[in-house]
Amino acid sequence: MKHLLILLLIAVSARIAAQDSVTVMQYNLLNYGNYTGYCNTSNNNHIDKDEYLSTIINYVKPDIFTVNELSDVAYYHDRLLNDVMNSNGRKYYKRTPATNIAGSDIINMMFYDSTKVTLKSMMVIQSYVRDVNLYRLYFNTPQLAAGDTIYLNCIVAHLKAGSDNSDATSRGIMASNVISWLKQQAIPGNYLLMGDFNLYTASEDAYQEFTTVGAGSFQFFDPVNAPGDWNNNIAFAKYHTQSVTSSGNGCQASGGMDDRFDFILVTDEIIEGSAKVRYKQGSYKALGQDGNHFNQSITNAPNISVPLPVLEALGSMSDHLPVKMVLEIEGELPHGMKEQMAFNDIHIAELSSETARISLTSEKKSVLEVKIYNLSGKIEASYGYTLTYGFNSLTVPVGQLHQGFYLMTFTDESGFYSTLKMVKF
Repeated sequence: MKHLLILLLIAVSARIAAQDSVTVMQYNLLNYGNYTGYCNTSNNNHIDKDEYLSTIINYVKPDIFTVNELSDVAYYHDRLLNDVMNSNGRKYYKRTPATNIAGSDIINMMFYDSTKVTLKSMMVIQSYVRDVNLYRLYFNTPQLAAGDTIYLNCIVAHLKAGSDNSDATSRGIMASNVISWLKQQAIPGNYLLMGDFNLYTASEDAYQEFTTVGAGSFQFFDPVNAPGDWNNNIAFAKYHTQSVTSSGNGCQASGGMDDRFDFILVTDEIIEGSAKVRYKQGSYKALGQDGNHFNQSITNAPNISVPLPVLEALGSMSDHLPVKMVLEIEGELPHGMKEQMAFNDIHIAELSSETARISLTSEKKSVLEVKIYNLSGKIEASYGYTLTYGFNSLTVPVGQLHQGFYLMTFTDESGFYSTLKMVKF
């Protein structure tokens, strides 16, 4: 006897299970808006960079996005927010205020999905060479109403560049300043330490300051546990983040992929999940790094780690690769403004034991991801579709599902989504 499949459209703004996740990404933007004698309007034009970065953001959709090497001119801060982050239908990103106590030409900043997190506070915790920023966020979970607040602290640093001993000494001073401030002023908990550290080896003072037991409750850990002599060492090829090009262009460094400069380190609370935020194992990656481009340009074929347009954008946007990771949160996070009517008139057109044909009207051409979850939050199936403007009919296979309750989510490339509840008898 054929199973009866019943699909009911439900309007929900919460995520699927009691556990949710956020994507964090850190990126050196290579003098975005900061024009110098070597990075100029010909080889590092901010208008071109907007297009490259938009392609990357559209692909990753980071919930928390921290950057280095952003111009200290306010025009470029708002341009990134309005023309890149809040583009392609997105309206939910906010940015942190700028700081520049150190008086540098390039600064740090954070952009964040305001439907998922709220900026509680921010401060500069050291200003030698460049500001190191501490951003304190909390997650917009339902538990807030009961006074249960889940905090995440993001420390963003751009340590002194250069391979001379004096440069390494400066990096060590900056790192020591950070750890000293934390030990004296901060409360232990969920901390990320992220940025372009310009480190050549794990034996440098800066890395030791961050990662050894001398940091006490603020000892940081490498999620991929890959300490070593990273510079020009093929053994660490899959972790290298600089340089994306072997030839350079006068602004981008040359030499190909041979340095691990960019990091996201975490405290033990995030490794263990003891404060309701946990690192998702295996999620830490340098975007576009397949481990097969040692001393080569990242765009040399073959490289199928990301779609070709994203790979090409990574090859032109900066001379660094961004690093990203996923954090699992105890609690549900709202989609807020992401749940907009990107799909109209979504309904069941035809039911059978093997397929569900879904009809919907789309407001634009888009790539659609359809996922089917069981009630424990496990993905049972995932499918991709290309939507055209106007009416669309999707055939979703469901014959492999056992009897029970499921949620089917429809998410387009801008993050808009709709949800169907599914009961299979």
